[in-house]
Amino acid sequence: MTPKPTVIQGMMDRQHPQQKMSKGMAIKDALKQFEEESKEKAKDAKVVKLIARIPFIDKMDASLSQLEACEHLSLSTNKIEKIANLNGLKHLRVLSIGRNSLKSLAGIEACNDTLQELWCSYNQIDRFKGITGMKKLKVLFMAHNKVSDLAEVGKLSGISTLEDVLLIGNPIEEELSESGKWFNEFRKKCPKVKKLDGTVFGGDD
Repeated sequence: MTPKPTVIQGMMDRQHPQQKMSKGMAIKDALKQFEEESKEKAKDAKVVKLIARIPFIDKMDASLSQLEACEHLSLSTNKIEKIANLNGLKHLRVLSIGRNSLKSLAGIEACNDTLQELWCSYNQIDRFKGITGMKKLKVLFMAHNKVSDLAEVGKLSGISTLEDVLLIGNPIEEELSESGKWFNEFRKKCPKVKKLDGTVFGGDD
């Protein structure tokens, strides 16, 4: 007996679930939601939070350029693969982009003159390229990423303003912590940093 059309369609849906998946949300639509929820115009908002949108945001598109007054932008818990289109955010001080699909910090250079805090834990970033030219960066939370080279960690010493760093869960931290050398080795590479993984360095450490 030939299955009814509805049964056949149900079988196809189970076999090809990707057919039912929707594409990512555009920044334009996410900002529209933000305005509806906050009753505030995006272009005037100093704090813009686009966290865990449904469907997830997967691209930082040109719509971000309208955030002229934004000082704190949160895009955490989405599926963003690349940092882009931050050129118009001339006042951005805090960028939260943790729990995404980033493999690189390339594109963040647009914020070299203003960014003070970068929260990008739980990604797949293995290098600090992109932030070594930061002029005001004080806080870098980059736990649970893919940094595996101590020489790479040493590049953070070029950020003279850097004070607070979080690198728990990176391969280099796990390797050196196992032998009890992590804090000492980090201190050798970045002597100006005052706080590492929640521990404040004393003057004689």
